[in-house]
Formats: sequence, C-alpha cells, structure tokens
Amino acid sequence: MAKLYKSTVHLNHWIASVPGLGWFMFPARENGWEERKPARGLDPLYLREVPAKLGENAGFSQYGHTPGQERSSMEAVTV
Repeated sequence: MAKLYKSTVHLNHWIASVPGLGWFMFPARENGWEERKPARGLDPLYLREVPAKLGENAGFSQYGHTPGQERSSMEAVTV
C-alpha cells in the first residue's frame, strides 16, 4: 500500500512511497500529484507518515492502493 509523508524540510510538498514505483515529491495543492517528480536523497529523520487521505485534494487518493489489490478485489466482484 502506498504511504504519504510530510517533510519538515519540504514544507509545501507531500512525499509519497508507492510500492513498485518508488519515492515521489509533489506540491501540496490541488492536483499536485500531476506534477510529481522522483524524490531522492530524503532523510527519514525529517519525514513523518500521515494518513493517505490528507493527500486526496492533491490527487494522491487514487494511488492509495497497489494494482495487485485492485485486481484481486475486481476478481472477487466478477467471480
């Protein structure tokens, strides 16, 4: 499952860890996820995990699950 973080260094950005894709930084504003960039050199000392729901306005909510989870739930519905 994807995780969302707030950084004490990058105050106007969200930091996200998406399994299979890596770490991203994106603006903490509406549709900010569309402007995401790979995040490198982050110091975990300055990151705090926050509920993924906080990034919904930035477009992060659609990435709050992995594709494998989505497929397995679809199979459960169609079977």
